[in-house]
Amino acid sequence: MQLGQTKQLNLLNPSKILLLALVYALLWFGTLNYRHLIPSDEGRYAEIAREMLVTGDWVTPRYNGYKYFEKPPLQVWATAIAFKAFGIGDWQARLWTALTGFLTIIAIGLTSAKLYGARAGFLSAVVLASSPMWVISGHMNSLDMGLSAFLVAALCSLLLAQSPQSKSSTRHWMWLCWGFMALATLSKGLIGAAIPAMVFIAYSLTNWDWKIWKRLHLLSGAIIFLIISAPWFVLVSQRNPEFLEFFFIHEHLQRFTQDAHSRTGPIYYFAPLLMIGLLPWVLQLPGAMAKAWGERWRGFSSSWLLVCWSVVIFAFFSVSHSKLPGYIIPIFPALAILIGARLDQLLGEHNSLGLDWRLQVLAFAVLGAVGFFFLSEISRQARPDEIIAYAQYTLWIIAALVALIIFSLLAAWKSKRNGLLSLTSFAGGFFLCAIIAGTGHETLGRAVSGIDLVEQVKVDIPEKVNFYSVNILDHTVPFYLGKTMIMVASPDELEFGVQQEPQLWMPTLEAFTARWKEDDTAYALMVPEQYIELQKQGLPMQEIGRDSRRVIVKHPDTASPTKQ
Repeated sequence: MQLGQTKQLNLLNPSKILLLALVYALLWFGTLNYRHLIPSDEGRYAEIAREMLVTGDWVTPRYNGYKYFEKPPLQVWATAIAFKAFGIGDWQARLWTALTGFLTIIAIGLTSAKLYGARAGFLSAVVLASSPMWVISGHMNSLDMGLSAFLVAALCSLLLAQSPQSKSSTRHWMWLCWGFMALATLSKGLIGAAIPAMVFIAYSLTNWDWKIWKRLHLLSGAIIFLIISAPWFVLVSQRNPEFLEFFFIHEHLQRFTQDAHSRTGPIYYFAPLLMIGLLPWVLQLPGAMAKAWGERWRGFSSSWLLVCWSVVIFAFFSVSHSKLPGYIIPIFPALAILIGARLDQLLGEHNSLGLDWRLQVLAFAVLGAVGFFFLSEISRQARPDEIIAYAQYTLWIIAALVALIIFSLLAAWKSKRNGLLSLTSFAGGFFLCAIIAGTGHETLGRAVSGIDLVEQVKVDIPEKVNFYSVNILDHTVPFYLGKTMIMVASPDELEFGVQQEPQLWMPTLEAFTARWKEDDTAYALMVPEQYIELQKQGLPMQEIGRDSRRVIVKHPDTASPTKQ
C-alpha cells in the first residue's frame, strides 16, 4: 500500500501536473491556426465578429451586412476583441472557443477535487481532456463550447455552494452561479437559464430535496442575472423593435417545437454521439451512474445532481425538433466528474487496476489496429477532384491510430504497477488521436473554406465595389475576402435580415441582371452552374477565379486596382 501511495503522490506532484498541463496547452492552442475556417458556423461567427469590429456597432449584430438576431453576441464580442488585439485570422476566430474549453477542463478538475479528493479531481480533468467530442468542439468556432463552458461553470458553482461550508461562502458561490447563467444566456439565449432550472426541478423531484431552493438565493441571484444579461437585450430592442418577436418566438419556441430549421432527427439521435464523444470512458459510465444512484439519498448529493444534469440535457434535446451534434456538449463535463470519481474508487489504495481494465485498453489497441484495414474507405468517399486530398487525410488518420495504439499498449503495461499512469497514458492516446485527426481535416476542409479562391482574386478586387452573391450564401468567402455581399434571389438563412431591409438585396435574377448591366464596378460570387446559365443569357461577365464549388466574376468594364 505504501508503494502505491508513493507512486500516486509522485504522479500528483504539482510540478509534474504543471508540466503535463503545459504540454497539453501547447497542443491544444498550438493547433488552432493550422486549419482554415469551414462552413457554416466557423465562417459565420468569424464574419459577424469582423463586421462588428469594422462597423463599430457592438449592439446590432450583422452577417453579410444584414441584421442577424439568431443568437446573442457574447462570443462575437470576444472574437471581435481578439481581432482588434491580435489581427483578423483563423486562430483568433477560434480563440474564445479554445479558451473556454480549456478553462472548463481546469474548472472540472478543481471542482471534482473539492468534492471527491485530489486524485479524483485529476482523473476528472483527464477524462474530459481526452473525450473526443470535447477536444474537437474546443477547436471549432461554434457557439456550443462557450455556452457549455458557462453552463458548466454555473454547475460547478452550484455544487460548491451546496457543499458543507459557511453561509457566506454558499451565498458567494451561488452569486457566481447566477452570474455564469447570465453569461450562458448571452452566449446562446434563454437555454442558459432554462437548463439549470430544469435540472433543479428534476433533482428536487427525484431526490425529494426541496430545501435546496432555499439555498439558491433566488432574489439576489435574479438581480445579478438581470444586471449582467438584460442591458444588451434592452439596447438591441430599443434600436430594433423587430428583435423581440424574432428572438424569443422564432428562435426559441418554434425552434424547439417545429421543424422550421430542418434539423430534425430520430429520438435516438444523440445516443451514438454520446457514445463516440465519450468513447475512451464509455465503459465506465454504468458503474459511475450506479455509484451516484447509491448516494442519492445522502443529504445533498453532488453525484445525483450530476446525473440529473446529464439526463435532463440529453432528454430535452432528444425530444426537440431541432437537433445538432453540439447541443449535448454540456453533458461531457458532468459525466467526467462522475467517471473521475468512479476511477478513483477503482484505483483504491494500491493505485492499481485489474484485468478488466487491461482487457479494455488492449481492446482499444486492437480496435486501432483494425482501423488500418478500413483506411481505403476514406478515399472511396472522394469525388474525382478530391482523391489527392483524401489520400493526404489518410496519412493523418494513420498517425492518429498509431498514437492510440502506442499509448493504449503503454496503459496496459502500466495498469498493474501504476494505475494512475495507466489511466493518464490511455487518455493521452485518445487526446492525440482526436487532435491529430481533427487537425488533419485541413486536407479536406480547405476545399470548402474558400481560402484558395480568395487568394486567387483578392489583390485584383478594389476596396470599394458592389459584390453580389447570386443564389448562394457562402460562409467563408466574405470573411477571407473582407467584404460583405449583396444577396441575390435566395436569402438563405438571411431571410429575416432582408425582410427588415429589403433595399439591401436583389429579390430576383431579373433585378440582378438589370442592375449588373448598369454597374461597372460589380463583382459576383456564384456556383459554376449558375455562371453557365447566366452566360447563356448573354450577361456580360469576366471570370477572375474559380474552384470546384464557386466562381467569382466581374463586370467586363470594371477596372482592376492596378489599372486605377
